[in-house]
Order: sequence, then structure tokens, then C-alpha cells
Amino acid sequence: MKLMICIVQNRYRDVLEEGLKLADYRMTEFASSGGFLRKGSTTFLIGVDEEDVDKVHSLMKDICRRYESKRGRPEPEHNRYISFMIDARDSLPFLKGQN
Repeated sequence: MKLMICIVQNRYRDVLEEGLKLADYRMTEFASSGGFLRKGSTTFLIGVDEEDVDKVHSLMKDICRRYESKRGRPEPEHNRYISFMIDARDSLPFLKGQN
């Protein structure tokens, strides 16, 4: 299992959220700010099975491209999103009662 941290331009937030949910991917979403994409952004945390990583990336690209074909393409130097993958086995569980 992988944890995908995906920082998305707000322009794509709604369509990516809807498209990923339709494909049965669930996520935690929160508003974020900073210099990664230089505009308003949203961060998605998505749990992805290791064998589905390429499928999720491909799905996200397709969703963004369909949106752009309807709404117009962004300027070439702008990114749609940036993502990071973390091995879930590297995480530490929080257990009640531990110090």
C-alpha cells in the first residue's frame, strides 16, 4: 500500500475529486498553500495499492486533459498537480494508551 500525497491546482480540484471517486478511490482533502504550484491549491491524501499506482497517475492525467479540452489549456509552464508516493509500511500507527 502506498500513500499518494497530491498537490493539485484548485482549477482541477473538483474534476479530480469527482473522477477519482467514480473510480472508487477515496481520499482526504485539505486546502493548502505554498510555492509548489504558485496558485491556490488543494492537497489530496490517497491510499493506493502498489499495483494501481500507474493506473491512478494515468487516470488523473486523463481527467485533467478532458477538463482542459472543455475549458481551455493552461499555459505550458503551469503544472496540473505534483504527487509524492510514500510506502505505507514506513508509517507508524497511533495506538491508544502508548506513551
